[in-house]
Amino acid sequence: GINAEYGLTTSLTRPTGTGTPHPGEEAAKAAHRLSAAKYIEAQRAMSEFQSECPQAAGNSGGGGAIPPECPMHQQQLDGDNMMPPPNQRPAFDQPFPLNQSRETSSIPRHGTGKNWVYPSEQMFWNAMTRKGWNWRDEKEDVTPESISEIIKIHNFNNEKAWHEILLWEKFYDEECGDPQLVKFQGRPKDMSPKARFLTTFRSWPKPFDRHDWIVNRCGREVRYILDYYDVGFENSDDSVLIDVRPAMDSFSAMRDRFKVFMLRNVPRVASFLFEYPMIPKGMDPAEISRTEGNENQS
Repeated sequence: GINAEYGLTTSLTRPTGTGTPHPGEEAAKAAHRLSAAKYIEAQRAMSEFQSECPQAAGNSGGGGAIPPECPMHQQQLDGDNMMPPPNQRPAFDQPFPLNQSRETSSIPRHGTGKNWVYPSEQMFWNAMTRKGWNWRDEKEDVTPESISEIIKIHNFNNEKAWHEILLWEKFYDEECGDPQLVKFQGRPKDMSPKARFLTTFRSWPKPFDRHDWIVNRCGREVRYILDYYDVGFENSDDSVLIDVRPAMDSFSAMRDRFKVFMLRNVPRVASFLFEYPMIPKGMDPAEISRTEGNENQS
């Protein structure tokens, strides 16, 4: 599975039984919770940086002042991920060296013949400090191991998001069997209509981040919306839930959303209308909410 492939040092499988957990297991879980919380903070920092910095010096981002840390004061952004060139320089007060190696993802990068490459531990540290984070303010000790765990969680979440996109793209297997990621952008301040609905009418927490991923479907660009929710370890074995779906900005996207709605809610009726072997439902907040309700009734 994705867990094994990306080497998470702590299991994301909820333990069963009533036995007393081993002290080492409890310590590992506590470390994972700390790393997951720090990952959420770091991802939000990176997305805020992406959203606050316009693509070019001539674009002031709607008339406001360009934040001084934005790289267009010195250099251009990468238009594919709205980030500056990789900053691998250690911070001036960094208490320990960090790994600068970068892992290659399974996500194909359109137009390059290569896959996207994840940020290094050093790049993640720099993203957090850029938004004002200070390791001295943490209640728990920040260690190289905890930063390494953050990177693994980050990579794991990107892989499961891409896997969900591939499930949606199964509708177009005959038309295009090789979807590729063109670019992405963090939009943490722009709540999607679905997130607003879930927050208002379903008592869901606000997503801590939002990304828009542009996927090339063999010549056609399709926009996907990814809402990131911090659901906590009380509600899920994985504290970060990602709701992935195509943006309803085209007829085909609306049709796909309708099909998946039918498959999730009235599968017997849907099976007479169309065939679909795999339903993209693993990261759907409404589906998780329904599952929890069924568990409470049983």
